[in-house]
Amino acid sequence: MSEKSKFQIEFVIQSSPQLLYQYLSTPSGLSEWFADNVNSRGEIFSFIWDGSEEEAKLLKKKTDEFVKFEWSENEDDSFFEMRIIVDEITKDVSLFITDFAEEDEIDEAKMLWTNQVSDLKQVLGSK
Repeated sequence: MSEKSKFQIEFVIQSSPQLLYQYLSTPSGLSEWFADNVNSRGEIFSFIWDGSEEEAKLLKKKTDEFVKFEWSENEDDSFFEMRIIVDEITKDVSLFITDFAEEDEIDEAKMLWTNQVSDLKQVLGSK
């Protein structure tokens, strides 16, 4: 298996950090935009897309700031993190995604995140 590369991508979201965090950290919030359905048992989240299911463990979270997950099928140290950044001066809210992908799949992974976050913005009524 080849080494995965870390990548980061940032999206400006017109939302309060508190509301945005609910969509990043709860099964009901995540199922609105990230997956068709999301269930959780403690720290284990089940993400369901088109009938296939993948599990991820919630590694860390900080209210209104970030959530960090690791896929159960992982064979390396990769994870994905969704962090809320608020600009101190403008108060603009950004969603900062950190994820890992094979070198030749990074563009595709970024496009997937862009599509997912577009759905999130729609749910939030953000532009």
